[in-house]
Amino acid sequence: MKHSKIPLSQTVVTLCKTHNIKHIVISPGSRNAPLTIGFTHDDYFSCYSIVDERCAAFFALGIAQQLLEPVAVVCTSGSALLNYYPAIVEAYYSNIPLVVLSADRPKHLVDVGDGQTIKQKNVYGEHVMYNTNLKLDLKEEANNDEDELPIMKSIENKLEHFLGLQQDIQSYNESEIHEALTIANLKSGPVHINIPFNEPLYDMVDELSINPGLFKVQNRAEQVDEVEIEQITSVWQNAKRKMILVGVLQPNTVEAQWLQKLADNDSVLVFTETTSNLHHPDFFSEIDKIIAPLDDKAFKALQPEVLLTLGGLVVSKKIKAFLRQYMPLHHWHVDLFRANDTFFCLDKHIKLSPNTFFGSFLPKVHSIESNYKPNWLLVRERRRELHNKYLKTISFSDFTVFNLLLRSIPSHSQLQVGNSSAIRYTQLFQLRKDITVFCNRGTSGIDGSTSTAVGASVASKERVTFITGDLSFFYDSNALWNSYIPNDFRIVVINNKGGGIFRILPGHKNIDNFDTYFETKHHLTAKQLCNMYNINYVKADNETSLREELKTFYEVSNQPKLLEVFTPSVINDKVLLDYFTFIK
Repeated sequence: MKHSKIPLSQTVVTLCKTHNIKHIVISPGSRNAPLTIGFTHDDYFSCYSIVDERCAAFFALGIAQQLLEPVAVVCTSGSALLNYYPAIVEAYYSNIPLVVLSADRPKHLVDVGDGQTIKQKNVYGEHVMYNTNLKLDLKEEANNDEDELPIMKSIENKLEHFLGLQQDIQSYNESEIHEALTIANLKSGPVHINIPFNEPLYDMVDELSINPGLFKVQNRAEQVDEVEIEQITSVWQNAKRKMILVGVLQPNTVEAQWLQKLADNDSVLVFTETTSNLHHPDFFSEIDKIIAPLDDKAFKALQPEVLLTLGGLVVSKKIKAFLRQYMPLHHWHVDLFRANDTFFCLDKHIKLSPNTFFGSFLPKVHSIESNYKPNWLLVRERRRELHNKYLKTISFSDFTVFNLLLRSIPSHSQLQVGNSSAIRYTQLFQLRKDITVFCNRGTSGIDGSTSTAVGASVASKERVTFITGDLSFFYDSNALWNSYIPNDFRIVVINNKGGGIFRILPGHKNIDNFDTYFETKHHLTAKQLCNMYNINYVKADNETSLREELKTFYEVSNQPKLLEVFTPSVINDKVLLDYFTFIK
């Protein structure tokens, strides 16, 4: 087996293997050549070559999202690692373990005018769980002639050398790498390992020159606080209106027995976002459909005494506005890592996984008599009736397109959804429980949705369909610039010729330059991109053609497929806003 000749590269690669990091997403470069050599010559690793670093990081995020294990991204020095930043921030707020391995110049070449060099130390600031800058082994670099090295002109390195600290550089680097990889796994978030390399960069050897110390890979442990459970049990049991709100969750996070126990309690309403991947006939999955038409009297009837939240960030602005105005007496959040005070009334962070929490908590409580859930189930059924009636009254638009698309998703498959309008429309419809749903809600950006979906399709055991808006798709079109997209991957682009969400949001639509600077009107189509990237392209621009294309869209093919649906931008906002009036 071939290895980079550089001991520091050997150390990084070896410890990644020790920590069971198997998936490595590499962007081309020279300074990172030692790492590329090490990873690609070892069959233990699955390596992917993605040229665009922004796409590479989101691609890796999609893999990590599916596998729930750290995935590494490898880049050269300079601006390359800055392009990782959007995905790093998404990973930070979505608790997805990404490991950034950035190559760097030695310290003596930083800020002296050397090419492709920036200040890489701690470049991600507070958006990584751990940051470390590894050290060059001067003994190896010097070939027994250290004082002739330019690097020794650094006073800092001279001090390290004369104090004998260089002898400990190997153990320092090993310890820092181990700490970073441990944190990525245990805290489920991004970490940054910055790695300086001196030239020559491409030399290889057949045997390792390092022998890392033994590191024990730690597993995440949960500790149930029985006193805390007893305290909340008392409050919960005495409340007649309890609401559970569930944001982003991985599929199968909560056992069916606990979902059923919640559903059996008439004093409990369970509101589930599309991204929660929780299903039960008595849960409320279309939140905005319930919230939007309510008046003050109805809001007070809905106001919970206890709010229990779990999962990641919430899409619905309407329920956030409701709970901020009609605050519960108690708000508890269940999560191993963090608790956001979204509604400005958080009083308890229960640091457990949802399933562990419910397993400790629900056996201690029992159902009480209440009309809370029965009354709101009646409201839900009425809303659904009006929803179906409204669909029969409207012309072809984004709303009708989502209705048809979401019904067409293949059984037992995965749906990746783009941000902005796409996820908001998806939230208005009932999805089948055999469909798992993912969306980058950590920062809610449109910048890497396609790349994430592609990465997810590579790692997932399910086939993946991706639904996105036109601006998001074109913004991230380099996501298709790779050779890993499965043939059963399907993309649906809703092309309403601009940022349609800006017509939905409050504000004046007829001000000067609205089309150019807010809605950003355009005349682009995805056809040429599909030709370039060898993706089968089909289109629809009315209900009849959409129904016809959907009949064969998911059939087996020898290349991925993209369906571009053109909708009339001038009516989409009115159709959606009229919907909320109609269902009152």
